[in-house]
Amino acid sequence: MRPTGLGLRRCAPPSSTLRFYPQPRVNDICSARVHPPLLSRSPSIVSQTPIMAEQLVLRGTLEGHNGWVTCLATSLENPNMLLSGSRDKTLIIWNLTRDDQAYGYPKRSLEGHSHIVSDCVISSDGAYALSSSWDKSLRLWELSTGETTRTFVGHTNDVLSVSFSADNRQIVSGSRDRSIKLWNTLGDCKYTITDKGHTDWVSCVRFSPNPQNPVIVSAGWDKLVKVWELASCRLQTDHIGHTGYINAVTISPDGSLCASGGKDGTTMLWDLNESKHLYSLHAGDEIHALVFSPNRYWLCAATTSSITIFDLEKKSKVDELKPEYIEKGKKSREPECVSLAWSADGQTLFAGYTDNKIRAWGVMSRA
Repeated sequence: MRPTGLGLRRCAPPSSTLRFYPQPRVNDICSARVHPPLLSRSPSIVSQTPIMAEQLVLRGTLEGHNGWVTCLATSLENPNMLLSGSRDKTLIIWNLTRDDQAYGYPKRSLEGHSHIVSDCVISSDGAYALSSSWDKSLRLWELSTGETTRTFVGHTNDVLSVSFSADNRQIVSGSRDRSIKLWNTLGDCKYTITDKGHTDWVSCVRFSPNPQNPVIVSAGWDKLVKVWELASCRLQTDHIGHTGYINAVTISPDGSLCASGGKDGTTMLWDLNESKHLYSLHAGDEIHALVFSPNRYWLCAATTSSITIFDLEKKSKVDELKPEYIEKGKKSREPECVSLAWSADGQTLFAGYTDNKIRAWGVMSRA
C-alpha cells in the first residue's frame, strides 16, 4: 500500500512579501506548581533595529516537570490546552487560564515512556497526541482519558522526532538509527526510508501542511535537509549548506517555506516548491528549536543564549527574549530554551527551558 498525504502551495519569490496563513493545528498532579505573571519584574527583551510595532513580554510560568521541557504542542480545537513533554519521561496536559493568580494548571500526566520524551504533537481535531521517546517507541494518547491507545515499535535506537499528517491518518518518525518510518494510526509501519537517507541521526521530521504537493521534510546530524515525495517515499531534494549538525526544521503554515537550524547558529530558509535556498538568518548561537508565527511574518529560534525573533519581511533579527535569571551558586546556569510552540491565535509563544519550566510570552503593542 502506498502512503498518501499532504503537500505545498507555491511560494512567493524571496524579494516579495511572504504570505503565511494560520493552519489547524494518567494521573492527576498534586505537586506541580504554576506561577502567575511576574508583573513586578520585567523580562529582559533586547530590541534591535528595526524595532517591531509589537513586542513579546513574559505573562506567566508553568512548573510541573522534573526535567528539561523538550517539546510543546498546542491545538486549534482546544485553545486552552497545552501539551508538554520532558526528560522526566512524562507528558503533561495543561489547562490554561491566563489569569493573574495562575497562568494555568496541570490537568493530567501521561505516563508510559521509559526514557526521555523527545517530541510531541496534537492531532488536528484535538483528540489525540503522539509522542516519541529515547525508549525507541512512539505512543498515541487519547487526551480525554490520558490512556495510551497504541504503541509503535520498530526503531532500533532513540526516536527523536514525530509528526502527524494534517488528515491525522499518517505518522512519520525519525531516529538515531538513521531511518525515517511511516506508520498508520493502528501502529503498523508501512514504509521505512533508507535509500538515499540520512547518514547520521535523523533529528527532525515534519509533514507539509498543504495538500497540493505532498512531501515530508527531514533533517539530520549529517548537516542535510531532505525533502521526500510522500506518495513514493523517494528523495526529491537534498538541501545543502549547513556546516554543523541540524537540530530543527519547521514549515510555514501555508507549506511554502521550510526553515532549518542547528549547531552552526544559522537559520536557512528553503523554497519547497522551487527546491532552492532563499536566504540565511544568523542567530549567533546553536539553535535548538524553530517555529513560524501562525499569523505574523516572524520566525522564532530557541538558541543557547535566548529566543531570537526574526522579521522575515525585513530579513533581520528584531528581538531577543530572556527570562530574568538570578544566580544561585557557582554551579547554577542560565536556563536555555529548547522547545517552542505558538498558540493557534498567534498571541502567545510557549517556551520550554532547561530549568524544567514553561514560560508564556505574550504579544503586546509597544507603548
